[in-house]
Amino acid sequence: MKQEMNPEGNALRQGQRLLFVAVLFAVLLNYPLLAAVDRPTRVAGVPVLYLYLLLLWLALILLTAWLVRKAT
Repeated sequence: MKQEMNPEGNALRQGQRLLFVAVLFAVLLNYPLLAAVDRPTRVAGVPVLYLYLLLLWLALILLTAWLVRKAT
């Protein structure tokens, strides 16, 4: 049996999810993890740190878009 939530409840839940995503990515972009991937090695000619930042940025955009579209 599926219960219908009111629009305010949906907006609150979406806000909580987006806040969680923001905090998660703030932790992933914090110094200890950045220092862990800051290596002189390269993957396909790209430094590992740059690749980490690019993939993290892409994941942030995709996850945020998915959460916003899911709520509408």
